[in-house]
Amino acid sequence: MANTRTTPAGTPTNVTQKHNKGGIGESTLRPDGTLKVTGEFAYSSDMWHEDMLWGQTLRSTVAHAEIASIDISEALAMPGVYSVLTYDDLPAEMKNYGLEIQDTPVLANGRVRHHGEPVALVAADHPETARRAAAKIKIDYRELPLVTDEASALAPDAPLIHEGRDDHHSGHVPHPNIVHRQPIIRGNVEEARKRADVIVEGEYTFGMQDQAFLGPESGLAVPSEDGGVDLYVATQWLHSDLQQIAPVLGLPPEKVRMTLSGVGGAFGGREDISMQIHACLLALATNKPVKIVYNRFESFFGHVHRHPAKLWYEHGATKDGKITHMKCKIVLDGGAYASASPAVVGNASSLSVGPYVIDDVDIEAIALYTNNPPCGAMRGFGAVQACFAYEAQMDKLAAKLGMDPVEFRQLNAMEMGTIMPTGQVVDSPAPVAELLRRVKARPLPPERQWETAGEGADVRALPGGLSNTTHGEGVVRGVGYAVGIKNVGFSEGFDDYSTARVRLEVINGEPVAMVHTAMAEVGQGGVTVHAQIARTELGVTQVTIHPADTQVGSAGSTSASRQTYMTGGAVKNTCEAVREALLEIGRRKNGSYHPAWAHAELLLEGGKVVTDAGEVLADIADILEDEAIDLELEFRHRPTVAFDLKTGQGDGHVQYTFAAHRAVVEVDTELGLVKVVELATAQDVGKALNMLSVVGQIQGGTTQGLGVAVMEEIIVDPKTAKVRNPSFTDYLIPTILDTPTIPVDVLELADPNAPYGLRGLGEAPTLSSTPAVLAAIRAATGLELNKTPIRPEALTGTL
Repeated sequence: MANTRTTPAGTPTNVTQKHNKGGIGESTLRPDGTLKVTGEFAYSSDMWHEDMLWGQTLRSTVAHAEIASIDISEALAMPGVYSVLTYDDLPAEMKNYGLEIQDTPVLANGRVRHHGEPVALVAADHPETARRAAAKIKIDYRELPLVTDEASALAPDAPLIHEGRDDHHSGHVPHPNIVHRQPIIRGNVEEARKRADVIVEGEYTFGMQDQAFLGPESGLAVPSEDGGVDLYVATQWLHSDLQQIAPVLGLPPEKVRMTLSGVGGAFGGREDISMQIHACLLALATNKPVKIVYNRFESFFGHVHRHPAKLWYEHGATKDGKITHMKCKIVLDGGAYASASPAVVGNASSLSVGPYVIDDVDIEAIALYTNNPPCGAMRGFGAVQACFAYEAQMDKLAAKLGMDPVEFRQLNAMEMGTIMPTGQVVDSPAPVAELLRRVKARPLPPERQWETAGEGADVRALPGGLSNTTHGEGVVRGVGYAVGIKNVGFSEGFDDYSTARVRLEVINGEPVAMVHTAMAEVGQGGVTVHAQIARTELGVTQVTIHPADTQVGSAGSTSASRQTYMTGGAVKNTCEAVREALLEIGRRKNGSYHPAWAHAELLLEGGKVVTDAGEVLADIADILEDEAIDLELEFRHRPTVAFDLKTGQGDGHVQYTFAAHRAVVEVDTELGLVKVVELATAQDVGKALNMLSVVGQIQGGTTQGLGVAVMEEIIVDPKTAKVRNPSFTDYLIPTILDTPTIPVDVLELADPNAPYGLRGLGEAPTLSSTPAVLAAIRAATGLELNKTPIRPEALTGTL
């Protein structure tokens, strides 16, 4: 039977931008910007189908238990309920999924391993009916001992979270409850330690952060007449989803057709599967379209979080300020399932030294399996936790040596040609010292800004703000600095590539380019940049961006600061091939009329073929006439290799990126309240393809780093492993009243290995903003403060 595809309301359509200019380097406006601010943009939660059902997930109420029985009879008997599914109803031999290790069950199989694990699914004709039916499912749990931290995970008699592991990491970890372990050994730490005049060490705790995207997980699955399914969903990586979805549905990949719907933020939290498989299972079971939309409570259980971490560091330095050595151990809590933990371990270990020259290192990073919520990708990906610790260490060393903290960092800053602890040479600009110089040189904001010329104080400028807790008594200013290093792109030998299809044709007498990729636009502005690249390379004014789907080759994940580099690179390469094909047509048609067709360097500008001297040879429309050029090509960055499992040596990363921050805070030392007055930043972006988007990304990343410094943390009860604050009432994120002025200083030092010389930029500002804020609070209070986030009781001594 022929495949029939029905198009639900809210389906993404082609987005067209038409400008006379708008090439790379210009701050062209986002094509979706106006729609979003006016409320007209269709997010995945807005999808609608005339005869659709609503899906609901029943999740475990305990963190670790055997499932003795499941009774679905009352739920099935409810009017309006079409289907109830449990593990026994799964249609395929493959019943697990996962980004790297397929250890996550689609529905719990006789055992739950974390609070909120999916156990059953319901499809009904109304969302409230589905919710009530799920509540009628009776589950008999027999609770099991909990694994919640390193001690309980690695104890000789520790319960194994996953028995009988056979994944490719299981053979080299010292305990089955360790997902992955990566040591890095370089030089001789014990000998270097003897040269140190001062040694500092510290233990640091990094809390579990949520991505807190505003658009909850949602999507719509529509069964098709060929027995397949069309899935419209908000995600970060269409083809990775497809590779995990099709096997558990028992379908070939070509029968699972995916289209990106409007995404309301991601930050790593949509890289894993959430509701995708569940919606498809219910749609195929009922032969009706099924929509699933999580509420905010369920969203906290429906995606992974940033790994909480325990970090121990030791640094030594000579009396003239040169760092002699570094030792560290990083323990990441991966929760019940692997997700991206192995790659996070690789990043945390390889970047744990920071942007500094240290020849002698002894590093170990591990991720644990526990009964805590699963953790995986989040903006900064292992480098955030490490930066928090090593930057605190830099301040300790500087203080012990009596040196200025910025000058101490500059003295030890890496530069182009520095050898990383992995043995990899930094072969592009690394302006660490310059970034620090710039943030330090910026004028400080005026002190005591709450004092007004009139009566009283402007409480909005005080810690506590509009709550009117102080009029300036006990308020102390602090200034702190930090700098960080982040890799760009997928690392450690991963076959990282992106695909772009570009079509050039004449419509209504005008050349039009269509760009088709599977890139997930999650708010980063990729659709804007793709159009800019097409205008630059093809000399057209009108560019159409095709909706992202799996009918074109993979674009990889919208993560790792990689999309402009990788999919932008794919669009650039494909446009260049289209341009050459167009010029070949022009040579065939017009070559005999002008010698420049054969000998000159030809460009496409303003809809015309011109020589490098500016002479117009032909209109693009006249060359194409009724022909169309349609090409699809892949783009790969230079290869990387896996880190050695014993020494950690290897060229594991593609590119490095750097950002520095200066935080200015004012602290009410009596009440423990903090106001961040300014978070100045400087970052090298290689080449700014769209400066407006660049600044927005830097400010957004900075704000997320601010959040984890002073307010953001998922609280997991250590006795029950249950999440205690799954709501935006109790999980706080920065609002406009919490967000300070964020001046941005952008450097453009081109990376010769990257398209246009650009440097991935989205994650780096999230690294150093957190330790800069912590350093400023330490400066104001004199407290050590080795845990994030900083809460009032930590400042007032009332813990």
